[in-house]
Amino acid sequence: MDTNDSLRVASLWHSMHAISQQLSSTASWTKFFIVCEPRTKHMEALLKVVYELYTDYVLKNPFYEMVMPIRFELFDINLTQAVQKDRVALLG
Repeated sequence: MDTNDSLRVASLWHSMHAISQQLSSTASWTKFFIVCEPRTKHMEALLKVVYELYTDYVLKNPFYEMVMPIRFELFDINLTQAVQKDRVALLG
């Protein structure tokens, strides 16, 4: 990506974060976004899986504090598998 593309992506994420601040009801204040084509099927289910992985591998970790970045190998591995599984299901 060139500099302009990076700025556009950063602006998109900033806007999505601002909107999510107004819509959020989760106690963790952590938001997950999936960038996809409109009317892509199963995205709500994928977000549910992502949040379940977050609670299982991040929030239940006794060494994690809410202000820390999410850097847990098991979370990363399982998240990657969930996204790849969803891609395979979407592509048929």
